[in-house]
Amino acid sequence: MDVRRAAERYPGGDPEAGIESRHAFSFGPHYDPDNLRFGAVIACNEERLGPGAGFDEHPHSHTEIVTWVVEGELTHRDSAGNETRVRPGDVQRLSSAAGVRHVERNDGTVPLTFIQMWLAPLEPGGEPSYSIIPGIADSTPYAVPEAGAMLHVRRLAPGERTAVPDAAYVYAHVVRGEVRLAGERLAPGDSARITGAEGLEAVGVTAAELLMWEMGP
Repeated sequence: MDVRRAAERYPGGDPEAGIESRHAFSFGPHYDPDNLRFGAVIACNEERLGPGAGFDEHPHSHTEIVTWVVEGELTHRDSAGNETRVRPGDVQRLSSAAGVRHVERNDGTVPLTFIQMWLAPLEPGGEPSYSIIPGIADSTPYAVPEAGAMLHVRRLAPGERTAVPDAAYVYAHVVRGEVRLAGERLAPGDSARITGAEGLEAVGVTAAELLMWEMGP
């Protein structure tokens, strides 16, 4: 298990424009050939947008983009004609396939924080697609078959235990609270990259929210 702390993330964004980013993987000017991906995951970005701030229209291709809002409300618009508001507890997925453009903004009056995870598809190309599932429950894993991955959302009470998926690769990210995993105490923004996960549990040290990607070889 390889633990990466929140403080180790690469800083990015444009603070003067109200955009603060923290990247868990090699990203943009922060090129790190030893930190390009883990399993299917190629990016896990923590984004903070002030009221009125956002990312203007920009392109993506050959990437499965899954977004989890922590607080606030995210406005999404894309070149396929989708326009939605994403709220805490919703899972948003944009399959960029052969190419799509989108806009992400905080059109609200309070700060917005969201986690955006990029996954590499098993096959390139195809037609872009978009979906949003409002208020996903803990017991309902979210499949991204195009990337051979499954997202598990866990909300833990203090002392509560949950199984870590047995899988070739598991990427775990702590959204809020503190979690103990295989003897390591993980705080908000910390992550763990687990290879050959088998028989592991995560325990809530405090009330916590945990995202786990289950991935095959």
